[in-house]
Amino acid sequence: MDKQPTPVTVVITCAIQPDKVALARRELEAVIKLVLAHESACHGIRLLVDPKAPQRWLIIEQWDSEEAFNGPHMQTPHMQAFLKTAQTFLDGAADFSFWREERVAA
Repeated sequence: MDKQPTPVTVVITCAIQPDKVALARRELEAVIKLVLAHESACHGIRLLVDPKAPQRWLIIEQWDSEEAFNGPHMQTPHMQAFLKTAQTFLDGAADFSFWREERVAA
């Protein structure tokens, strides 16, 4: 019997070089379209921007599992190309964390 994947929320925090915010937004929008169109394990991607520091980004993604995100997703040609391009606009390394929803009694 196959084990059901555990849904995961991927939280990515990153800083963008101030003079490259527009480029970063264009590249992110393009890759999000590809991910949502071609990767059924992804159930949504949201970008949150710090209004006081627009180069600070929080990206929240919903995936079938951590394995789906780290495995097949990261190996797609569009993600490999995006990761390479991201090196030109990131200000330091992006931080990735994985979160699972816990049910609490109401």
